[in-house]
Amino acid sequence: MRKKIVAANWKMNLTLAEGKNLVDGILAGLPALSDARRVVIASPFTAIAQTVAQLQGKPYIYPGAQNCYAENAGAYTGEVSALMLKDAGVQYVILGHSERREYFKEDSALLAKKVNQGLSNGLQVIFCCGEPLEIRDAGTQNAHVEQQIKEGLFHLDAAQLTNIVIAYEPIWAIGTGRTATSAQAQEIHAHIRQVIAKQYGADAADNMSILYGGSCKPSNAAELFACPDVDGGLIGGAALKSDEFLGIINAMVGQ
Repeated sequence: MRKKIVAANWKMNLTLAEGKNLVDGILAGLPALSDARRVVIASPFTAIAQTVAQLQGKPYIYPGAQNCYAENAGAYTGEVSALMLKDAGVQYVILGHSERREYFKEDSALLAKKVNQGLSNGLQVIFCCGEPLEIRDAGTQNAHVEQQIKEGLFHLDAAQLTNIVIAYEPIWAIGTGRTATSAQAQEIHAHIRQVIAKQYGADAADNMSILYGGSCKPSNAAELFACPDVDGGLIGGAALKSDEFLGIINAMVGQ
């Protein structure tokens, strides 16, 4: 059954004290969740142990990580493996984020290996896709996103796919002054679901959670989450303030 998910991506933000205060604030105002209405907190690696401890025993709110390496172990100075994340108590990992693709030049071949590592170590993978401004202006966003999904995920079998969440990022609407409408979000989310259905069948597509990774905030979350193919959000800036993040969670729970 398709799950609604709101996932916080703290990116490279917050000290340990700040992160603790943020999680405490979220937990203090958290509405009742369920297996079908989940929250994920993806903190920096330095805060994972603390976040795991804070979320211990709290149902349906899960610790996550923002990345992992493509190998299980070895001489890879500075990297963190999916095995290490699982051992630390992490349950979700974000892979293929637009910032990883752009700043760190992560390509589809590397991301496919990272996906394999996440799944083989029992993690739920939040796989990101999305188009930059020039692709959106050219009107080729559907083909661009479809190619990212094919190259990153289509080597998986149907059973493995059940542990994948897709997050669509309208990169062109982040920091550009342009805003993605709920209609635009719905349109490409529906296309992503069709891409999955074509490869894996209608049931797999219907059960796939597809999150919106644009500028989601309390003021537009309910409208976005009401779209039939938008199953929640991957939240950046608004996840760094407990009241804003709780507003988005409440919008998700209310669907």
